[in-house]
Amino acid sequence: MVPACRVEPVLSDAARRAAVVLERYAPVSVSAAAAAWAREVVALAGPGTPGRAKALLFAAGRLASFAESLGLELSAGALLSEAVIERFVLVGCGSVSPATRRTLRTNLRALARSLERYPEPAAVPLVRERAKRPYSPAEVDGFLRLADAQATHARRLRASALVCLGAGAGVIAGELRHVRGSDIVCRAGGVIVEVGGARARAVPVLERYQQRLLDAAAFAGDRYVIGGRNPDRRNVTDTLSAALSTDSSLPRLQAGRLRSTWLVECAEAIGLSALMQAAGITCSQRLGDLAAQLPAVSEDELVAILGGNGP
Repeated sequence: MVPACRVEPVLSDAARRAAVVLERYAPVSVSAAAAAWAREVVALAGPGTPGRAKALLFAAGRLASFAESLGLELSAGALLSEAVIERFVLVGCGSVSPATRRTLRTNLRALARSLERYPEPAAVPLVRERAKRPYSPAEVDGFLRLADAQATHARRLRASALVCLGAGAGVIAGELRHVRGSDIVCRAGGVIVEVGGARARAVPVLERYQQRLLDAAAFAGDRYVIGGRNPDRRNVTDTLSAALSTDSSLPRLQAGRLRSTWLVECAEAIGLSALMQAAGITCSQRLGDLAAQLPAVSEDELVAILGGNGP
């Protein structure tokens, strides 16, 4: 009988170079035992590129050195547990930057998953919600023309207020139903909408929407500006939105897109695009972190920047 030939796996060029990186890994910053353990577990993970091999070796070597300082056994089962990785990240990474600490944790968790016999399935990536596309000025004008064409005076004012609260003050759908006429006031040189609820705030109204909102507020008084008796009913705005979506030349009216329209106009007014471009910032979380360090803005300053002059 002819003995069966052993079939060697065919490695890509990148995988072969990754194997060379593994063989040559012997840094002076870790002990020989720690380096040997790092080579062993990373080889089992089978990194496909030299860069990935270096990243996993760096993380595994640092983890092994930390384990040696605690007297832990150098074994994958002990060191690559979630508890040890977390202790290493919180206690053993004091000399590295926060970004490096996050990278070490990510790489060690990935290494642990790759060595599991029956790894848990990876989480399905979810689509991140994107900001809704704003309406153009012509489209907003079209919605206001439809509002002015409603059958009754009350309906005209309510439809107009729906558009102006969204595009002129960025009030979201859940907040629209709770705005009363008495919440729209002239103050600080402009027109202010007092928004209640979980994100209570005073919002300056963009100048070209101010008179329409004041007319709607005067008509509503202490009642809800867009009508209805129970603001907790989600369909309060449905009838008005449907009435403003009857023109085939216009897109469907959506409160989220009205808010985006207001956000874009305000961002343009404060020069947000220029700031982000000059600073190389693409993540809004960073802007939030920076804004938290700034002093609070007075109502007069808000109106001057975002509201224009009142009537």
